[in-house]
Amino acid sequence: MPELRPVLAPEHSPLPAPAPEPAPKPAPEPEEESGAEEEPGFEEDPEEVEPAPMSVSAQAVDRHAGRRRLKAALWPPRMSRGQLVVAVLLFALGLGLAIQVRSTNDHHSQLRGARQEDLVRILDELDSRQQRLQQEKAELEQSLAKLENSSNQAKEAQEQTRKKVTELGVLAGTVKATGPGIVLTVDDPQGQVKADMLLDTLQELRAAGAEAIQINDVRVVVNTYFTDVSGGGVQIDGKKVSAPYRFTVVGNPQDLTPALNIPGGVVRTLESHQARATISQQQKVVVDALVDLKTPQYAKPAPK
Repeated sequence: MPELRPVLAPEHSPLPAPAPEPAPKPAPEPEEESGAEEEPGFEEDPEEVEPAPMSVSAQAVDRHAGRRRLKAALWPPRMSRGQLVVAVLLFALGLGLAIQVRSTNDHHSQLRGARQEDLVRILDELDSRQQRLQQEKAELEQSLAKLENSSNQAKEAQEQTRKKVTELGVLAGTVKATGPGIVLTVDDPQGQVKADMLLDTLQELRAAGAEAIQINDVRVVVNTYFTDVSGGGVQIDGKKVSAPYRFTVVGNPQDLTPALNIPGGVVRTLESHQARATISQQQKVVVDALVDLKTPQYAKPAPK
């Protein structure tokens, strides 16, 4: 018979550890009996569960985070431009009111503590100051009235001066002239019109009230002169003027026309020398020929 040997487990196969014995359950603690009876109407909710208490480190972290959120919410302050302007205005208004109230209180306190003699003296000073101010006001008003009058007089004098300069310029031939008048045209096909005839015509127009005269393109002034030119024609102030001779005259047409048409007058004299004179009355004529104003060499204004 074969020899029977026990079979041993290999060395690397550990034996299973014995299972630990279950710990004995603690005995339930007896419930404490409440010494006081529960008040009616206040019953605890059996389903309400109290939160687990937090650790000290968690509470510190949560408190630190809360401070950061509070600081971030408060600073920097978030204000719009309108709110900032309103805040500044309110601050300025409050400051001004405080200063005014303080100054008023100081003044009132000073007056409240003053003696009767001091109050009378202050009242007299105020009355005197008011009188001085009224007097200064009256003086200033008088000065203003004088300045306005002098200014008006200066303006009026300047206006009169400009008007006089214009009138003298018309007479001297340095400015243009316009107004009602006549245009006298003298045709001389035979060349019989001489300088003396034109001079007689000019003198007749001046006597009838002519204010500005122009012959062709030559302005007639106080020192205008006429000369005959050999070979025909006339010179006026050294400038040769040829027929037809055109007189442009500013004046009253009702006075100028009859003065030229009187018997034996200018028109009849010109017609006797085979010349023809034509008169045209107009509501507006323009004398635009100008002369160069020369400074007198010897004549000077006489003292008054």
